[in-house]
Amino acid sequence: MTNTRIKEAYKEIFKSHNRPALEKHIEKIIELDTYLPYSSTFFCITNTQDLSFEYISKNFKACIGLEGSEMKTKGMRYFWSRMHPDDLELWLQALNELMNFTLNEINTEDRGRMSYTWNYRFKNSQDEYVNIVQNTTPLEFDGDDKPVIGLAHYTVLSGEIEMQVCASAKLLNINDEYETVYFNNFSQKLLSAGISNRERDIIRLLVLNHSSKVIGEKLNISSNTVDTHRRNILRKLNISSTGELVGMLKINKNLF
Repeated sequence: MTNTRIKEAYKEIFKSHNRPALEKHIEKIIELDTYLPYSSTFFCITNTQDLSFEYISKNFKACIGLEGSEMKTKGMRYFWSRMHPDDLELWLQALNELMNFTLNEINTEDRGRMSYTWNYRFKNSQDEYVNIVQNTTPLEFDGDDKPVIGLAHYTVLSGEIEMQVCASAKLLNINDEYETVYFNNFSQKLLSAGISNRERDIIRLLVLNHSSKVIGEKLNISSNTVDTHRRNILRKLNISSTGELVGMLKINKNLF
């Protein structure tokens, strides 16, 4: 897929009719970057209308080895050029489906409480591909309530880990817990079918070692309902215990 085709497809997904101004709190996010420790994560403020990065955090170079100033100057097209060619089509498909889901299924007033996650392989400064898990939260919307400015967090994982290309959308509930409202495994492999969004939320919280009572409180359901979901999950995956499930997920590094 050529850079021109990527640009055309990307701009079609995020096509907007006006440009919103950045919020004041974005400036505060940038100010905080000075105090954040170096780690395997970095963040950017993305502009899908200009295909640009409004800001790239200092950890970018520590994680990828490239200069953030160069990436900011060259923009998203240069970023795309360093993505693994086998992941580009799936990545664009994931973005398109997430956007369609948001516009068709999520109420306008709820779109500011959404969070989106997807993954792909990216070439670092050593010309080696690493896995990137990107989580983006909308900050600004256009006149059609389409997200155009986002705060994107990137977690960098070893390229030796085999990861399926997945995408998910989560909605922040009244208990400040993100609940999965969309999930798709675009590689069509392990755990791609048969597991509901509610079950994915429960699996994610089980991996964090939460009890059925705590999970129920976070998701506004009873602990008995949580236990029923646990049994159904084990049955669907042909697994004998929750401990075996958690261990399998930690080994396979799947997204939920």
